[in-house]
This record gives sequence, structure tokens and C-alpha cells, in this order.
Amino acid sequence: MPQQRIGIIGGSGVERPETGFTETIVDTPYGQTLNWIGEGEHTDVVFLSRHGVEHDVPPHRVNYRANVKALQILGVDRVIASFAVGGIAEDIPPGGVVALDQIIDLTSGRDFTFFDGGASGLRHTPFTEPFSPGLREAIVARGADHGLTIRSNGTYICTNGPRFETAAEIRVAKVLGGDVVGMTAMPEAILARELEIHYAGIAVSVNWAAGIKGPLQVDFSALESIRGRLLPLMLDVLRTAELDAAVWSQESGD
Repeated sequence: MPQQRIGIIGGSGVERPETGFTETIVDTPYGQTLNWIGEGEHTDVVFLSRHGVEHDVPPHRVNYRANVKALQILGVDRVIASFAVGGIAEDIPPGGVVALDQIIDLTSGRDFTFFDGGASGLRHTPFTEPFSPGLREAIVARGADHGLTIRSNGTYICTNGPRFETAAEIRVAKVLGGDVVGMTAMPEAILARELEIHYAGIAVSVNWAAGIKGPLQVDFSALESIRGRLLPLMLDVLRTAELDAAVWSQESGD
């Protein structure tokens, strides 16, 4: 059995781990992944960069199945993913931080399941709660301890990218109930669920979504300014949150 570990998936603006991590190549049935395993006080941590360390893998080309499978191979049973997003809701301006609780998937053409039939079998996986409620509640509860004000819920609209959305598409997203828009939460979230990995998402707004507040202007400075607080929060929550071990095999959630 692999050592039990916790995982962080870094999105745009969080491509590299802190010092004290060793690069590790993991072979999976879906391809190789580059991961970092912590040393010293972080030996329990696996860091995975979704877009690569040079941020050169676009959202629709991310090998989501290999990434999530690698985490399982390395013994990760709980993970927090970070997302750079566009704010749709009026109370999520650039710099706003959200503990996500729902997803609307508008992507297409992605490998979105481990269960393709045949040798891999078929499974209809419950997905009523796409993000771990237990992890999300801990993120919100402990945010203030790390100097962060965190919105306690938010619906993530996932689009294919790599282009940004039109103003009309964002108007539709708003009608559908979207609070933020991004390009990477799916199929990452459902793949984690299929492997029974507790999965939570923290979204940081780096722009107003198209048509919400004038011309679209992406600014990662807000994310950079809180990065030093975001990672310690993730580690705190992942190490201490008490979760139902059977959560992802049940419809009810944590």
C-alpha cells in the first residue's frame, strides 16, 4: 500500500510548489505525470501542476485522467484544487475567494470518466455534491485564521477554453446560476469522485467575466498577493478535517 498522502492541484498562478519538494514522474495507464512530493515536514504532501510548470498545457489538453490517477497511485485520499476564475456574481470581484459547492459542465470532447465500458466496466457515479462538503466547510471555517475572507459557496461554470467566453454566454451562465466561470474543474472533479478521492475547490477571481464590468482584463496580482496564505490554508484543512471515509461511494455526501 502507498503512503497515505494529501494532494494539492495548482491552477493558473499556482504552477510551482514551495521549496522542499522533489520532482517525481508517475506512470499511469493514461500517460505520465510530473508531481512533486514534499520533504521534511511536508512528506505527506503531493503537489500537481494542472497546466505544467511553464503553464503551457491549455485547459482542453490537460490529461485529467492521468493527473487524478497519479494522485491515487501516490496514496492521496483528499485533495484541494485551486482555480483562477472570472467573477460573474456581483460579490465576487477580482481578488474574491470562493469555496465552490456546485458545477455546471459545458465542456465537450474531454475524457471525462475512467469507466468507458469493456475492460474498464461501467459505473453510474453519484455527483449531486461535486465538491466535498466536509472539506469545503473546513475551508470556510478556517479561512479567517489565514487572513482570508472566503465566500461559503459558489457554482462554477466550466467551459472548454482556451478562448474566453462571449458576453452573451456569460449572460446565459448567469441565468443558469453560475457564480464564476473557468475551464478546468471538469472532468477533474468527477474523476476524483470516481476514484473516491475527497475533492474540494478554491476559486480566486482574477477578472470580471466577459460583459460584467466593461472590457475583460485578467490580473493575476490579486492571486499572487494571497498565494502565501492560500497554500497554508489548504494544508491546514487537508491535514485536520474529519471526513467520512465512505463519502464518495454514497449519494449523501460527507
